[in-house]
Amino acid sequence: MNKIMKAIRFDERGLVPSIIQDYKSKKVLTLCYMNREALRKTLKEKKVYVYRRSKGRLMMKGQTSGCIQIVKSAWIDCEGNSILLEVAQKAAACHDGYFTCYYRTLAKDGSIRVVGKRVFNPLKVYK
Repeated sequence: MNKIMKAIRFDERGLVPSIIQDYKSKKVLTLCYMNREALRKTLKEKKVYVYRRSKGRLMMKGQTSGCIQIVKSAWIDCEGNSILLEVAQKAAACHDGYFTCYYRTLAKDGSIRVVGKRVFNPLKVYK
């Protein structure tokens, strides 16, 4: 584990951007940030943990919704300044209830269009 931690270049806040990708469809599910503890727990438990910058704390992805992410493989980029995790996604990755956080497209006319299908109702899940 020490070799892995030395290979990763955490930023001045102790964070590294982490791309989460569905291992079957190859769809990018989300971009999150991990601190050292989140990365250690993720690699040890094979469940994705993230550092929630907005809440200032560590959290297991899907902790509230039950939509956990099981790690299938982990990659680091050539400079060690980002991580890619391929995961088996349970239900949906997005807190808005979509499979991926990238459920909207930017159209040529400048509009934003929803193209994804909602998997769950966030109002029921996050009471």
